[in-house]
Amino acid sequence: MRFRSAMPRREFLQKSANGFGAAALSALMSDAFAAGDLRTTGTHHTPRAKSVIFLYMDGGVSQVDSFDPKPLLEKEHGNPIKAKVQATQFDNIGKVLKSPWKFRNYGESGLPVSELFPRTAECIDDLCIIRSMTSAFPEHTNANYFLHTGHGLQGRPSMGAWTCYGLGTESQNLPGFIVLNGGLIPPGGLDCFHNGFLPATYQGSLFKQGSVPVADIVPRETSSDRQQRKMALMRQLDNALLQQTGPHDAIESAIANYELAYRMQTSVPGLMDITGESKETQELYGLTAEFPQTRTYAHQCLVARRLVERGVRFIELTCPAVRGDRWDQHSRLKEGHENNALAVDQPIAGLLKDLKQRGMLDETLVIWAGEFGRTPMAQGTNGRDHNPSGFTVWMAGGGVKGGMAYGATDEYGYYAIENKLQIHDLHATMLHLLGIDHERLTVRHSSRDMRLTDVHGNVVHEIIS
Repeated sequence: MRFRSAMPRREFLQKSANGFGAAALSALMSDAFAAGDLRTTGTHHTPRAKSVIFLYMDGGVSQVDSFDPKPLLEKEHGNPIKAKVQATQFDNIGKVLKSPWKFRNYGESGLPVSELFPRTAECIDDLCIIRSMTSAFPEHTNANYFLHTGHGLQGRPSMGAWTCYGLGTESQNLPGFIVLNGGLIPPGGLDCFHNGFLPATYQGSLFKQGSVPVADIVPRETSSDRQQRKMALMRQLDNALLQQTGPHDAIESAIANYELAYRMQTSVPGLMDITGESKETQELYGLTAEFPQTRTYAHQCLVARRLVERGVRFIELTCPAVRGDRWDQHSRLKEGHENNALAVDQPIAGLLKDLKQRGMLDETLVIWAGEFGRTPMAQGTNGRDHNPSGFTVWMAGGGVKGGMAYGATDEYGYYAIENKLQIHDLHATMLHLLGIDHERLTVRHSSRDMRLTDVHGNVVHEIIS
């Protein structure tokens, strides 16, 4: 027999224990909301990956100069392109432009990789090269929103926020979604890492370079006891407000952030201090390289591994600023792509090798992608314009088949023509490998069930081992 209380449970908890009951209720409600019902039921299916490392290649790497060789470009170099030309960003269409770099086959799989990525090529048997990705947007800002959030306009939750919303985090002392900033924030700004309409606790936390990656991480108080008293006063004031308002995302998120920030004061310094890593490990990542940007990205990649070890769910790495520009070479393709590749090639290979030798790659999904690719004809004489119609991304670990190429572009490397994919498919597959059904991870917003993949997306089962 069930008894009905004369006072609703929420009201009872709000009026009891000076508001701490309300805080407890809010925490429980926040957990239930944040889990998308997954924490009480487990994942939708058996996960292959526990964490994601997203290697964001800002600006758009040229697919025909990296992982998708096209001999026809060599043959027709300097001639007008015979393929139908889409309107380009700057409408400065030149002749067919051959790749300045040679390709060779690597590994047991024999997949071709250009001279830009000799170190990453050593890991080719762990990579699934997807050559048929497309985007709905040819301009950086909208394409970045699309890549990061599944929607071409700002305001939606990023894939890191959705991941933590669905699965929570295994780390008690660090945020579940961390962005390691190498120096370049994507066009579109911090909205690429935003929580959107999800609770504010799921917004990406930006870590800059250096020993103090987060503001106010060093305590100002002269003693731990003094800081504890301040924290207790803040809790009392916040809970008194909650007692009046009831559950309120902004207040609850602020409380959670205060508490997490306090725990981070002890965990972050140890995280960023890599002096305890062996000399061999540091050299593997490129921390002793001559090129300063290689050392910058090497530190990011090594910290990314350490974050996975500490249970952080989603880590994104942005690129360092090199001489020239991000991967956005509208001119001086050779110089720009070589500088960017020099910065990231060895650290990425070091990350993959380190994860594998530690037995972590199987449960860590690594994704390498930019917002679009580049045209096979020149912009002007020595650059390439934006190309969203067919480009390359790759995935490794986390249940992905290694040593395979999926999909294809046409003979120029211009249009995806075989197993054509869109960003929604990448997101659906990522969530699937994490044990999440992308169609069931939803939240009600503006009278509609919203999800990362909107009303699109298919899991690419052919690339799953």
